[in-house]
Amino acid sequence: MTGRAIPAGFHFEGKIVAAPKNTFKAALAEGRFQLGLWVALGSAYAAEILSTSGYDWLLIDGEHGPNDLPSMGAQIGALRHAPAHAMVRPPMGEAWLLKQLLDQGAQTFLIPMVESAAQAEALVRALRYPPHGIRGVGAGLGRASDFNRVPDYVTTANAEICLIVQVESRAGLAAIDEIAAVDGVDGVFIGPSDLAADMGHLGNPGAPEVLAAITHAFARIKAHGKARGIMTVSLAQAEVYRDLGADFMAIGTDVNCLVAAVDDLRRRFLGEAPATGQGGGY
Repeated sequence: MTGRAIPAGFHFEGKIVAAPKNTFKAALAEGRFQLGLWVALGSAYAAEILSTSGYDWLLIDGEHGPNDLPSMGAQIGALRHAPAHAMVRPPMGEAWLLKQLLDQGAQTFLIPMVESAAQAEALVRALRYPPHGIRGVGAGLGRASDFNRVPDYVTTANAEICLIVQVESRAGLAAIDEIAAVDGVDGVFIGPSDLAADMGHLGNPGAPEVLAAITHAFARIKAHGKARGIMTVSLAQAEVYRDLGADFMAIGTDVNCLVAAVDDLRRRFLGEAPATGQGGGY
C-alpha cells in the first residue's frame, strides 16, 4: 500500500501521510457558516489564548497588524492543533511571500486589494505546485510537511489550499463577476471600510450606498457559487451582513476586544458612563 493511494489527512500506522484537511474550506463547501475574529496583536501567545474561544477561524493580520514572517509563522504554529482554523492575510499577494507562508503551514489566505481576474489567477498559481501553479518545492524544510515527515505532502497539498480574495474598491466591484469566476478562488471577501473610503464615505462603511454595493456584490458572488465573506466590529452591522447571506464573517479584533475590556473595567470601578464610538476599518 503506497501513500499516494491514501486520502488527504489519513493516518497510516500512526503517521500522517498527506496534507492536513482544511476544515475551513470543507465547511464552506458544505455551506456551514464560519464565524471568525481578527488577530492583530502580533503575538503567538494571544493567538493561542483566542484559539479555544469558540471561533471557527482566526485571521492572522499581516496587512495592518505589527507582523513579519517570523511572527506570522509563530502564530500559525500556535494554532496548528487548535479548534480554530488559521487564516493568514499577508500585506500583499506577492508569490515569494506566499511561498514562505505556505511552507510555514498556512493553508487559507485572505489577499487584500484584488481588482481583476488576472490578479486572482496569479494568486491561484502562486499557491499551487506545478503543473497547476508556480509554488516552489521546498516544504520539506518547513512545518507544512511536518518537517519532511509527511511523505505525500506535495501531491496532496493543492487540494487543501483555500484562497479568499479581498475586494475593497470600485475597480474590484466592477470586475466582481470575472474575479468570482476564477477557478481556484474559494471565496470573495468584501472590505467594507476601504470600499466606503473609495466610494467617498471614509469612516462610514454603513452608508446606504456602500451597503447597496455590498448587497449587489454578494448576489454576484453567490451566482458564481463562491463563498461570501466580510468583517465588522459592530454587532448591529454584523446582523445586517448575516441577513445578506455572509457565509463567513469576523465580528471583531483582539485589539478592540482588549481595549473595550480594559476600558470598561476601569469605568465600572470608577462609576463612569460607558464609552461610545466607532472603531477603525479593516
